Amino acid sequence: MTATTSVLFDAPGPKARRNILVSNLVALAAVLAVVVLVLMQLDRQDQLAPDKWVNALNANAWTNYYLPGLQFTLQASGIAVITALVFGLVFGFLRLAPFAIIRAISGVIIEFFRAVPVLVMMFFLYFFFARVVAPAGLMASSDAAYYGVIVGLTLYNGAVIAELVRSGVKSLPKGQREAAAAVGMTNNQSLRLVEVPQALTAMLPSLLSQFVVILKDSALGYLIGFYELLQYSRQLGSGYSNIFQTLVIAALIFIVLNFILTWLATKLAGNLSSRTSGDVAPATSTTMAPTVDVETK
Repeated sequence: MTATTSVLFDAPGPKARRNILVSNLVALAAVLAVVVLVLMQLDRQDQLAPDKWVNALNANAWTNYYLPGLQFTLQASGIAVITALVFGLVFGFLRLAPFAIIRAISGVIIEFFRAVPVLVMMFFLYFFFARVVAPAGLMASSDAAYYGVIVGLTLYNGAVIAELVRSGVKSLPKGQREAAAAVGMTNNQSLRLVEVPQALTAMLPSLLSQFVVILKDSALGYLIGFYELLQYSRQLGSGYSNIFQTLVIAALIFIVLNFILTWLATKLAGNLSSRTSGDVAPATSTTMAPTVDVETK
């Protein structure tokens, strides 16, 4: 048989290629024109002055603003990643429990935290910690924004991870659970030892992309007074009247961090996939027919 290759579109001819080239050139010219207009406008507002960029990049800016803000950002994000992962695994297991009442209650909790915007959750938790927990002497009022950011990121992203766990386990072939039952495992043991580990490996790219979301969403904490990278950058810009420059530097730091995290996620996913997959060599042994001894009576 001759294999035929089907394509969605025919290969473009000379006229189509010329039109595509012209369209690309026009789009590139439009983008360059917008960039030039933006730079001209910034120059009119004296935003391209060297002294503004020097004050945004000198040792004082990094020592007293960017690095402390980056420290609080990474600290809050790191804690939120761990707690969200624990929350997601626990409620992911509960969503797969054999009892309908447990699945229903955990499903309501997960869908509630997924539906509430993370910023609204941060505001609510900030007021809760500042007006209920702090007056009771359980925490300092100055830490209300810090814990509001961490708990808000935990609840929202933990609910998303729990749904990833549930959907990842449900997408596995039924033969996985049947094979676990065949060797004497209970449903809980099958989930814990067989299904969830495979689901975590399969959903690793989505899981690590959620960690990137946690890092970016931590910047929302400046709206409730949490001093992280964005808040420190705004404070530096307000002091030297170069808030545009400081926000550009903060954005570049976030881009570099997200790029590194995405690169690590890609490498980790590749390593795991190479360990869990392999070539199956064909059997080379010769099958021999069994010898049957026949007794003659």
